[in-house]
Amino acid sequence: MRCDACAETALIDQPYCGAHLCGEHFRASVRERARRELHRQLPGFPGGTVAVALSGGKDSAAALSLSRAYFGRRPNVRLVAITVDEGIDGYRSSTLAAASGLTTQLGVEHVIVRTRDELGTTTDETAERLPDVAPCSFCGVWRRQLLNRAARRLGADVLVLGFNLDDLAQTVLMNLARGDVDRIGRMAPHRRRQPELVPRVAPLATIPEREVYLFARLEGLPFDHGECPHAARAGRNVFREVVWRLEEELPGTRHSLLRSRERIAELLELGPPGVALGRCESCGEPASGPRCRSCTYLAKTTTLLMPQAG
Repeated sequence: MRCDACAETALIDQPYCGAHLCGEHFRASVRERARRELHRQLPGFPGGTVAVALSGGKDSAAALSLSRAYFGRRPNVRLVAITVDEGIDGYRSSTLAAASGLTTQLGVEHVIVRTRDELGTTTDETAERLPDVAPCSFCGVWRRQLLNRAARRLGADVLVLGFNLDDLAQTVLMNLARGDVDRIGRMAPHRRRQPELVPRVAPLATIPEREVYLFARLEGLPFDHGECPHAARAGRNVFREVVWRLEEELPGTRHSLLRSRERIAELLELGPPGVALGRCESCGEPASGPRCRSCTYLAKTTTLLMPQAG
């Protein structure tokens, strides 16, 4: 196949829109889609500090590179990358190295926060203490909280996440399956700022996972493609397979799920308000109940370490 924009051989096909693009026009299309999303999600952004969640994988690497391209020429914008070290042996060290390599290559400030320092435990330790709980449950909660806390300490006006189209489509389907409509309304990108919660945006929202991977490779971005040893127990795996199969049979399904999420969010704003975020009675971080999920998991693992009477 030939590229739709020139005479070069097409490098990728896009069944959801019927396009075929060569490497150069594909990279340009990714940059343009990310630019449009940042423009749409941050209308009239006046400047300030932009934090980017950088795990060291392909998605966050692409998000940081594209954010730098979008904000790099604005002298009133400070760009800083935040990496959370959850304490996962055999995995996190290589992703930290990739993250450090990328920030050095791009000349971006880099901050690393560790669950050991912030919470007094690690994902590996907690996985041993709570064998009946999928590690991604507490690990994801803690990572989101520490990203928000670090971004807040840096005075960030917005937090950029590396969620791609597949990630968001899977999350929409997961929450629909669980009947958790309020959580769909709270998904990134955030429409408004809530107390103590740095608004999150997702410049890769319309870009499929395989295209993010290809873009990162073509751009020569350092990233680690290893899989977390705890990932096999993630509940998301079922929905990942479902979305893949739906997209294969019905191209465009992922985009439709994303549009559904946006429509639901609009209806939630027009109708009765969902659960308003308050403060956790234990740590003071944003929470939808008396105690945040982070402290709930911490309480479980701490209880197991307490000496038993008698």
